[in-house]
Amino acid sequence: MSIDHGNTTRRGILKGAAAALALAGAARAALPGGAFAQGAGPEVKGAKLGFIALTDAGPLFVAKEKGLFAKYGMPDTEVLKQASWGTTRDNLVLGSEGNGIDGAHILTPMPYLISAGRVTQNNVPVPMYIMARLNLNGQCISVAKEYLDKKIGLDTKPFKTALEAKKASGKAIKAAMTFPGGTHDLWIRYWLAAGGIDPDKDIETIVVPPAQMVANMKVGTMDCFCVCEPWNAQLINQGIGYTALTTGELWKDHPEKSFAMRAAFVDKYPNAAKALLMAVMEAQAWCEKPENREELATIVAKRQWINVPVADVIDRMKGKFDYGTGRVVENSPVMMKYWGDHASYPYQSHDLWFLTEDIRWGKFDAQTDTKALIAKVNREDLWREAAKALGVSGPASTSRGVETFFDGKVFDPADPAAYLNSLGIKKVA
Repeated sequence: MSIDHGNTTRRGILKGAAAALALAGAARAALPGGAFAQGAGPEVKGAKLGFIALTDAGPLFVAKEKGLFAKYGMPDTEVLKQASWGTTRDNLVLGSEGNGIDGAHILTPMPYLISAGRVTQNNVPVPMYIMARLNLNGQCISVAKEYLDKKIGLDTKPFKTALEAKKASGKAIKAAMTFPGGTHDLWIRYWLAAGGIDPDKDIETIVVPPAQMVANMKVGTMDCFCVCEPWNAQLINQGIGYTALTTGELWKDHPEKSFAMRAAFVDKYPNAAKALLMAVMEAQAWCEKPENREELATIVAKRQWINVPVADVIDRMKGKFDYGTGRVVENSPVMMKYWGDHASYPYQSHDLWFLTEDIRWGKFDAQTDTKALIAKVNREDLWREAAKALGVSGPASTSRGVETFFDGKVFDPADPAAYLNSLGIKKVA
């Protein structure tokens, strides 16, 4: 892999046809072994990384359990469970020096919201870097059992009718997600809005931590929710609700969580940050292999990680989706990906979509300089450096190009204003 060091920006640009090679995970059985020996070793021996109890945090669990952090010179790295995304944010603001954390498995928009001071106390910006994407696909939108006869799916028009009837009877109707402006918020909003349900006017949108989704739906707190596994499968296993759709049906191979670090940590300890990134990337490649999925399910289900029965994890981890309505899909083409199809690469165009949707829903101002914000937060250059050290190659471009959604809408990273306009949003920077 060749990097143009003559570029005056910190973004390395790949030269030549070699740049078009797919990630080695698609062509190799495994990443090369051996201890980390690229230049100077890590400046520190560990870092504190947060996670939420979700299957897309799997690469962090694997990197810890299989000694990959230690392999790259970071044996004291801790992987610490967080109670909610709000807790993750608060601990990132504190940093490990303040008894918080240095980095995290995180909703992709959150590093932007934190860096811009949109979700921090007193709106104080705390610079963050996105180091890698952790996965593609793998979230679901679930619906309460009371709507089972409707068999709600991609089309929310029947759901709209049912919700209107319930609302007319004087009952509250609520949609739950995990953090305002986060990925789950954006998926459920896109889905509702596509069927004519205004998520700000027609239904109350509430915040519920992932691990509390099932318990809240059991007592009737919400009509639908969006979250990652294993909570959608657990909902079905407990007979409380069903899966309307998996989010890859909204947008095939969509970006999801990221591995992000406080900028202060990365800038102070660049070798340590690179070592952490390499460990996570190797873990992602391991997680991707079909022959490892059963072991991965066993790992993520452990008490110190997600703490659920393996039965709540195993099927969807291996691509079998029982929707709880009689519909069963084997070998789903939109199952979670950790490494294949450039899943780990933090495309700038993906980040732009998240920012554009957050402008759509008022989480960022229409005048936000998205290009400048992405330049500060997205560190695809560090991903490429780590990939080079690992002997793997990334995609040729920082953009995945035009994306198409289930309702026919398209997102062209070269013209986000046109995308917003197609959704009825006229005031665009």
